[in-house]
Amino acid sequence: MSMNQEKTCKSEPSIAMMFREEIPEITEAIIRSCEEPGSFTHINHEPIPSRQEVVFIVHALQKLIFPGYFSRETLDATNLRYKIGHSVSRLFDALAQQIIHSLRHDCFRYDQSCIHCTEQGYETARKLFRAIPELRRILTTDVHAAYDGDPAASSHDEIIFSYPGIFAIYTHRIATILYKEEVPFIPRIMSEYAHSVTGIDIHPGATIGERFAIDHGTGVVIGETTQIGRNVRIYQGVTLGALSLPPDAGNRLRGKKRHPTIEDDVIIYSGTTILGGNTVIGARSVIGGNVWLTESVPPDTLVVIEAPRLTYRASDSLKEKNSHVFT
Repeated sequence: MSMNQEKTCKSEPSIAMMFREEIPEITEAIIRSCEEPGSFTHINHEPIPSRQEVVFIVHALQKLIFPGYFSRETLDATNLRYKIGHSVSRLFDALAQQIIHSLRHDCFRYDQSCIHCTEQGYETARKLFRAIPELRRILTTDVHAAYDGDPAASSHDEIIFSYPGIFAIYTHRIATILYKEEVPFIPRIMSEYAHSVTGIDIHPGATIGERFAIDHGTGVVIGETTQIGRNVRIYQGVTLGALSLPPDAGNRLRGKKRHPTIEDDVIIYSGTTILGGNTVIGARSVIGGNVWLTESVPPDTLVVIEAPRLTYRASDSLKEKNSHVFT
């Protein structure tokens, strides 16, 4: 090492110290910003749910809904009872604790009356776990619907392992149980996690019947008050949303029907937007791609956009390159 390099290396700590001298001032500035009115902080309050723990629960419950598919260990007739029992016992407490955190947080932070958070947390967890057999039945119909409508699917196993639509629907069916029990935070954490990994955005408040299929899925948006019947299939880029809202609409329209109703046996193709709480798509209707709808459609209706008129012409560069063709 040269003398110049040695001097440079020895001076680095002093350079770092010079900049580190500002850390107390920076710290005080951050603390003062936390004390400003309207600043979002979570200090001196009960713990909120852990997003990391909620995501863990989503994946762990998936192993109960589809036993053997996502487990590292092989499940067989000998160890099935032990493995399932161990998972239920561990997950039951984990979910209950996260629900308790979310309930207790709202009680303390927003000065709400006591709702017996611990008892309600365990009661809600019990309701979800008792619903698992029925969830398994409904999700089985969703897997069959995905397979029946997709010639590219090689097997039901492939759909369970790899289709983003099934993961999004599975997560929604878990989240919506907690949403109906008025559990804060957790249903939305679950749905937004599924959104982040699949590109499919389903609000946990949406009501969705069995045999629901989302093909491809990227860009699908299903709003909070959407109602979807049985045996409905939608494709990528479909939005089931609300009409445009004025700036102050949040409080006035919260909890009211803002999103469409899709009746049984409807197919909605890619890129279509259907808006409004009074909009009803009648049973057995087919809505073609890139349609924009803000009014109801009667049952057994085909809605498509007229085929556009295409114009074909050679660009100037092509004309120059192929002048012998155009002369």
